Amino acid sequence: MNRPKVEILAPAGSYESMTAAISAGADAVYIGGSRFGARAYADNLDEERMLEAIDHAHLHGCRLYMTVNTLMKDKEMDQLFDYMDPYYRQGLDAAIVQDPGVFAFLKKHFPGLHLHGSTQMTVTGVYGARLLKEAGASRVVMAREVSLEEIRKIKEQVDIEIEAFVHGALCYCYSGQCLLSSVIGGRSGNRGRCAQPCRLPYEAIRDGKDIGKKNERYIMSLKDLCTLDLIPDMIEAGIYSMKIEGRMKSPRYTAGVVSMYRKYTDMYLRNGREGYSVDPADKQMLLELFDRGGFTDGYYKKHNGRDMVALHEKPQFREVDKDLLDHLDEAYVKNPGQVEISGKAAVKAGEASSLTLSCGQTMVTVYGQAAETAKNQPMTEEKVLRQIGKTGGSDFVFRELSARTEGDPFIPVQALNELRRTGFQALREEILKPWKRGEGIRPSEKEEKKEKEADPAGGRLKITASAEDAKTAECLAAVEGISRICLDSAVIGANEWKRLAAICHEQDKECWLIMPRIFRTEAERYFLEHKQELEEAGFDGLLLGSLEETGFLKDQDVKLPIAFDSGIYVFNKEGEQALKGLGARFLTLPAELNGRELQELGCGGKEMVVYGRLPLMVSAQCIQRTADRCSRRPGILSVRDRMGKEFPVRNVCRFCYNVIYNTSPLSLHGMEEMVRRLGPASVRLAFTTETKEEAQEIARAFVRGFGEGQETLFPGRDFTRGHFKRGVE
Repeated sequence: MNRPKVEILAPAGSYESMTAAISAGADAVYIGGSRFGARAYADNLDEERMLEAIDHAHLHGCRLYMTVNTLMKDKEMDQLFDYMDPYYRQGLDAAIVQDPGVFAFLKKHFPGLHLHGSTQMTVTGVYGARLLKEAGASRVVMAREVSLEEIRKIKEQVDIEIEAFVHGALCYCYSGQCLLSSVIGGRSGNRGRCAQPCRLPYEAIRDGKDIGKKNERYIMSLKDLCTLDLIPDMIEAGIYSMKIEGRMKSPRYTAGVVSMYRKYTDMYLRNGREGYSVDPADKQMLLELFDRGGFTDGYYKKHNGRDMVALHEKPQFREVDKDLLDHLDEAYVKNPGQVEISGKAAVKAGEASSLTLSCGQTMVTVYGQAAETAKNQPMTEEKVLRQIGKTGGSDFVFRELSARTEGDPFIPVQALNELRRTGFQALREEILKPWKRGEGIRPSEKEEKKEKEADPAGGRLKITASAEDAKTAECLAAVEGISRICLDSAVIGANEWKRLAAICHEQDKECWLIMPRIFRTEAERYFLEHKQELEEAGFDGLLLGSLEETGFLKDQDVKLPIAFDSGIYVFNKEGEQALKGLGARFLTLPAELNGRELQELGCGGKEMVVYGRLPLMVSAQCIQRTADRCSRRPGILSVRDRMGKEFPVRNVCRFCYNVIYNTSPLSLHGMEEMVRRLGPASVRLAFTTETKEEAQEIARAFVRGFGEGQETLFPGRDFTRGHFKRGVE
């Protein structure tokens, strides 16, 4: 049978890791430059070193992808062209991108550069993959949580390369949907600075009682992924690029892991499923390189599970296999590898010396100093071979080399050395020539002058509210001054939609439905089953939590206005234009920009959340299931950190994910004038764990402050200003 092509994609947090990965058999490497990469604390490359890395990869027949996968603030977008252009001209193969504005910018200004949708985009199915394909992506990097069945479905329906993680660390949260590190420590995962708070101990609390075991506190620290056993399944499901995580790890780690995935991928491609088996000693070798409490094969064949969680702290000290490390150093780390070439040298008395070099289909001939007729000892073929064959420290090594001498020639050794250097340089340039490009399309002055939308709010602000509970929604509908109620479909079922929409309309309020934060098989099935209720409820619009939902609604011909919630990030004007191009009536401002940055972005036409517990994590894992057992009942428990702070956790059983909320609600009460000056179209009160009475009291207080301009006290005891003043780096 014709077996598909497969790419082994290696991480590189340094130049040394990059060369080690290529020596170990990687087909491609992903690496960060000095800015805008999701591993800000790796040994990222400066411009000169990155240009060298691109050439090194291409000389060895590999591809190099650059991570440009952070959310970019508006002022940073002005620097993006000058940052990327040198790499584009050098022949960068692809950029890995999270920010929709960055994606649109690179597509416009760097024609021919492949764009890969980062796992930070949270693509979980056909609709997201199709959206990226239509936007111009050549590849989608899947969310780590997707199953082989979901990947197979994408492969069947969307003509796009699929990249998926096969080894390394697993995030507890859907990538791109995590604010935990950002909110509690100011280090944003969306900006490449995650402090990994999920690796710390937590207690699972229900009704005031710890429901977990005392020696199992690491309930959000997942084991590392290892999928050697699944390689046949992954390739047959449609995965083209098998991505190894580990840009923060050593060159030894990179080389060791790459060598194993090279070995077993080749085994499958050569022998098929019948001839495929994994040596337990090779798995043990991978554990020697890094062990967080054993391996898991991840989400490919199951939705979540306690067996995927480390539960215990990673050992601080452990025995290392010195022989293994020495082997990796000698075989890969200290041996960056030389490209095999063929050569023919010719030295003839009275004529210029020549050297013809070939590498694959590439051939060059260079000429050097003319040889004289020897008076005493002529230059022999053996001497020419010995001198030309000295390739130590160069990019090349001779697979075969021949020499021809005629007429008792004499030529200095230095001239032969120069002939070799000239030949190698010419061959190098010829090999690299196909990758080189001209300058990108520089933005015009008009493009660089971004005009902000003006929508001054005056003395009153349009106030909206969202509710995760039907009774809370009913109470909010009775609050004068609120113009729109949003019902969260994660908790409020289809049987309630029409009734609650009617109540809102009776109170002269719009009623919108909040779609799930993660849209996968469970959500698609639910909305297909309840399509009639959706269309007959009388909703005024849909607030989307995932870009997947735009495609689903289009396919189902649901003709309701849409808007995007804060988990679909708008950090810059380019992103705003890209998202509005998808039909959004309004966008929700992100939680991580401070007041000054929001002003630079422009808040006109957008909604700002001014009250509510921020969702810090959305996870396919389930705290209830890990700490106790799956109850199949939605509800709220909490996790308590080492400082005694409790974070509410909602089990969204309908769509099978958990939402972990901040311990304190965001509240911008008392800052009404500052918010008005920013000029958002509306402000939102997001109610999650509050009782209906608390929600109604808080809503009335905000109506007095934001709607009527009255001074008012916040009715709650504990709150945070979030990032409104401090922001993130």
